[in-house]
Amino acid sequence: MPEPGRARTRGYAGTWPPRGAVQAGGIAPSGFDVWSAFTLKLREWARAEAGAGRLMPWVPVAFGAGIAFYFTADHEPVASVTAVAAIALSLAAFPLRRQKLFPLVVMVAAIAAGFATATWKTRLIAHGVLARPLYSVSLSGFVETRDIRERTDRFVLRVTHMDAPRAPFQLARVRLSVRKGTAPDVGSFVELKARLQPPLAPLRPGSYDFGRDMFFQGIGASGFVTGSIKTVAPPVSGGLSLRYAAFMQGLRDAIDARIRTTLDGDKRAIATALLTGRRDAITTPVNDAMFISGLGHVLSISGYHMAVVAGVVFFAVRALLALIPALTVSFPIKKWAAAAALAAAAFYLLLSGCDVATQRSFFMTAVVLIAVIVDRRAVTFRTLAVAAMIVLTLAPEALVHPSFQRLEA
Repeated sequence: MPEPGRARTRGYAGTWPPRGAVQAGGIAPSGFDVWSAFTLKLREWARAEAGAGRLMPWVPVAFGAGIAFYFTADHEPVASVTAVAAIALSLAAFPLRRQKLFPLVVMVAAIAAGFATATWKTRLIAHGVLARPLYSVSLSGFVETRDIRERTDRFVLRVTHMDAPRAPFQLARVRLSVRKGTAPDVGSFVELKARLQPPLAPLRPGSYDFGRDMFFQGIGASGFVTGSIKTVAPPVSGGLSLRYAAFMQGLRDAIDARIRTTLDGDKRAIATALLTGRRDAITTPVNDAMFISGLGHVLSISGYHMAVVAGVVFFAVRALLALIPALTVSFPIKKWAAAAALAAAAFYLLLSGCDVATQRSFFMTAVVLIAVIVDRRAVTFRTLAVAAMIVLTLAPEALVHPSFQRLEA
């Protein structure tokens, strides 16, 4: 038989606020009791989140918080101090791995690591940025990228020589606009005259900063070409990176030319965008219609596209290998198919231009495929966490980019 007074409260354990705290004819619990119950509930939630396998997804959140602190800092931090602090906190977390304070120390260390990563990335790529307009500037250099747009073309010039009397320093890279169809080929060495402008500042406080994107791309000014573009023999070699850029651009142009033989107009532009990531040729009415209808994300190569490419290659390779009984019995064809799918996804990443959303999707896909190869089970939320950590480590500026903040994979 239950003890007197317990039958009425059975089944109410774990409710908040405790139902037994207020009896018939009594008074409501004091503010202190409510605060104690709320504190206990917070501790319960914290213990649940600190359980086995729950800490990993929070590490990139703390790492990103450190990067956000860097972008909101009033002045540039001292890189050496941030590195020493991050290393010290990371080393301090190791001996505490079996203590209750371990999750807290790990979060603090991740914040410090994110702050240090953003600081060092800025220091490594530091370059001059134009502060006032320059007119009739003579430039010569290598063409690194080229964008075909609806009305004008645009290319990025790696400057080797700059002749401007009022320029306080030589710019490393500039982005120039030209008449449609007149952009030089990627990898060529050109001489031209241009009018340069400082990077575009935010239109209002707190709005998107295009100048920040240009800085992390190594571009110190934008403008447009005045006059003709002269292609000449390069005085020095452009390097391996330029040859790679020229090869990939040639491959994209070949794919676009092949699509043009069967499609035209916006159909061709959309097909090219899905294969190579080039969306500039889509006309404004179609582009607006896609975003108004909620289909604009389809044009951005991300998780859906990467999953389709990797999935099709995986199942096709595995199905073909399964047709050979000797291979099916003696060899791990599933792992072979995963390796082929990983190679196809990597090629798709390079072909599409390595956008932030594409990088995130590739790393998530790669974690799943590598898990298949090493006979491990890939947890979806951990996959997202690993992909976020890799992207933020390689490009901490991606935290404030819209492509990184999209939740779909």
